[in-house]
Amino acid sequence: MKVILKETIDTLGIAGSEWEVAAGYGRNYLLPQGKAVLATAQNRKVMEQTRAKLELQIAKERKLAEEMADRIKDVVCTIKAKVHEDVRLYGSVTTHDIKESLNRQDVMVERRAILLAEPIKELGEYKVPIRLYKDVEPEITVKVVAEEKEK
Repeated sequence: MKVILKETIDTLGIAGSEWEVAAGYGRNYLLPQGKAVLATAQNRKVMEQTRAKLELQIAKERKLAEEMADRIKDVVCTIKAKVHEDVRLYGSVTTHDIKESLNRQDVMVERRAILLAEPIKELGEYKVPIRLYKDVEPEITVKVVAEEKEK
C-alpha cells in the first residue's frame, strides 16, 4: 500500500514523502489517525500544492531540534543507585530514570527519544544519544554513582 505522509513519523520519513507500507499498518493506523493519505494522483497534486508549507514546517522543526541539541549536549545526569559488591547495581538504570533526571534539570524529552541500547547495570559514566529529530542526536552524559549507605 502506497501512502503519502501528512506529518513526520520517526520510523518512516518526513511529511510529504511517499512510502510503501504494510496494508494493515496503513489501513489500521496511518489513515484513521490522519497521519497519511493514499498515494493517488489527486492526493499527489494536493501534496504538491502544500509542499512549500510542509517544507517550511520541516525547516522549523529541524531548527528547534538543533537549538535543543545545542542546549542539552553538555547536560550531565547524575543518578544515584544502590550498589552490590562495589560496581554492580541492585537494579538497573533505564530510560525512565534518565528522563526523570532530565526533567529535574528542566530538559523535557520523550522517553522513547532516549536511545539507551540496554539498561545500565554498573557504576560509571556513559554517553547516551537523544533523538530529537531525524539526524539530530546529541549525546548526554549519564553518571551512575553509588548511593550513600546508611550507618
